Amino acid sequence: MILEYKGTNIYYTDTGKGRALVLLHGFLENANMWKPFISALSKKNRVICIDLLGHGKTGCLGYVHSMELMAEAVEAVLKKLKIRRSTFVGHSMGGYVALAFAEKNPDALRGLCLMNSTSRADSEEKKQNRDRAILAVKQNHKTFIRMAIANLFRPKNRKLFASTIKEITKEAQQTPLQGIVAALEGMKIRDDREALLHFTPFKKMMVLGKKDPVLDYEALVTQTQNTEVEVVEFPDGHMSQIENKDEFLQILTHFVENI
Repeated sequence: MILEYKGTNIYYTDTGKGRALVLLHGFLENANMWKPFISALSKKNRVICIDLLGHGKTGCLGYVHSMELMAEAVEAVLKKLKIRRSTFVGHSMGGYVALAFAEKNPDALRGLCLMNSTSRADSEEKKQNRDRAILAVKQNHKTFIRMAIANLFRPKNRKLFASTIKEITKEAQQTPLQGIVAALEGMKIRDDREALLHFTPFKKMMVLGKKDPVLDYEALVTQTQNTEVEVVEFPDGHMSQIENKDEFLQILTHFVENI
């Protein structure tokens, strides 16, 4: 389905009935990443999958897609669907968007699952890496995407999931250059939202990969200390929905059912 928003189109899917479950994909991904889980999750829930700005079938809104701007687009979809309260699941960048949404609308959430994501802002080193990535994208975005996708997996899993990596790389290469750069710029300037792990009323869970090549495992564990955040650890990389597919569905189903 399509929502016209600020002169561009936002694509989303709406499946099933029950309490709303909003699934937000990561950088270079789109709503298709959730396809393997929709039939199971929509048995008891109304599952909303949204293509974030500049990704999938959703257009761009300028040269910087801040996490707040992406969250406003998500808010517009939920408003159209007349959904007042929902549980959010955000993978990587989708988690940053979910946190931006939660900061503005804390009473609109029943629960929040941050999957291979972090509540903290980029470090100075990470910001420099984003700038380097922007240069690399502008030079050759197809090569950048090919390397970026493979590097999300635990090294030993890259051969194991070679055909899947090829498929998602091909799909990611449809992402427009402007969408890639705007997302990198937006992630680079995002606010630190660690306080939300401590001071929000809704149920929270973090899914971590012990061998995540993108996020520092120890730092993720540290930010959940002295909070009521449920922590689930997998032994693999940044792509829990692929590397730990069955286990991820199991823990997500349990999390949603117990809210």
